Amino acid sequence: MSFYGSMTTAVTGIRAQSSALGNISDNIANSQTTGFKRTETSFEDIVTASSSRNHLPGAVLATPSYTNTVQGSIDASSTKTHMAINGSGYFIVSSPVATVDGRPVYDEVDYYTRRGDFSLDKYGYLTNQSGYSLQGLMVDPETGNPIGDTPDLIRISRDFLKARPTDVISYEANLPSYPKTAVADPDIANSELLTPGDLGTADLSVVPANQETAFLDRSLSGGAVTAYDTLGQPISVQLRWAKVDNEAGGGDQWQLFYKSDDSATGGAAKWTNVGQDYNFTDGQMDPPVNSLTVTGMTVNGVNLGDVTIDHGAASITQWDEGNGTVTVNNLDQTGYPSGSLVGIAVAENGRITGTYSNGKTVDLAEVSLANFGNANALNKVDGTAFEATQESGEAFLTRGAEVVGSSLEASNVDLADEFAKLITTQQAYTAGSRIITAVDQLTQETLNMKR
Repeated sequence: MSFYGSMTTAVTGIRAQSSALGNISDNIANSQTTGFKRTETSFEDIVTASSSRNHLPGAVLATPSYTNTVQGSIDASSTKTHMAINGSGYFIVSSPVATVDGRPVYDEVDYYTRRGDFSLDKYGYLTNQSGYSLQGLMVDPETGNPIGDTPDLIRISRDFLKARPTDVISYEANLPSYPKTAVADPDIANSELLTPGDLGTADLSVVPANQETAFLDRSLSGGAVTAYDTLGQPISVQLRWAKVDNEAGGGDQWQLFYKSDDSATGGAAKWTNVGQDYNFTDGQMDPPVNSLTVTGMTVNGVNLGDVTIDHGAASITQWDEGNGTVTVNNLDQTGYPSGSLVGIAVAENGRITGTYSNGKTVDLAEVSLANFGNANALNKVDGTAFEATQESGEAFLTRGAEVVGSSLEASNVDLADEFAKLITTQQAYTAGSRIITAVDQLTQETLNMKR
């Protein structure tokens, strides 16, 4: 190999170490950049000719080696809209290119990032500090199901959450085997029962207002729940249980009532029977009543429509607890009034949730994650983002990672490792320059041979 060939090889070595130094500089500069992925340097030798008896070295080539799949640490954040990905995958984001009529216009190219410092901008988009806006699937606030299957920009509306009327009341309770009503007397047979004769009526379908006192004396409170009509108006639904029969063989029968009209007088109905017999044998309903529908439930003149009372699987029982009262284990309903948005957050399942002034927390959107067959071949772009390449393959949606709310992924740069690489790179660069100096001196000696 000639002196000039040696010098050329040394120059390529210096150039390669210079590239490595640039990567180290980039890594150190971005050691505090959220979601940044460090770039390593891979050296590749180029041989002009080589055999068992002769070797002519050529040069060295430095190429970047990406660590896009190496996760950084996940750190807690006090901002509820910040999020991090635990596992493989990328947030799908869009970049604004212009503003038209006061609205941002986004290009049609999808970008990908691990930078999750998103916050709600003035247009309602979740945008990170690099200016990229998050994509995902909007969620129907009533059903909780995603709308569509193609990710698009997530835009949070500040509109009022419309009221939802009550259509289901969930009710679980235990009834006493012997109800200790106001008139119950163990020495008087069946004094714990309510019969039509006690109310002066032909049946127990309704309780007249002028017989309310007799009804209250022979029944037990079953709790109350606030329901809502279509306008979000609250209505208190009061419930009472009355034991109506001690059947032969140990079976007991109960009936459930709700207060239908507070202002009723005279013979007008004040309490209404839900129209279902609850029969018990050995503490369990026989036959079981898992749910029933009250047609046109009306309370104080407000029609709630058809309301289902859901007891679940045999969740109305009759076990003796000795207190003689009804023990309510669960009493809830599905309605709520309207409310304004007061805050948003990221739930552990990757759902964007909205908290409203009515106390409801509703799923608004679902974050979509993308992955690639060769994620290390993604092309880096400004703002800690990537774009797909032929080598990376097309993006595909994935559920193989967890979105962690109120968290951020730190840079995967290890400063101690970078400083160690900086020392070895500096030494290699210096050694390369010494080769050039030595070749220069040898060349001068060769030229001086003529003298």
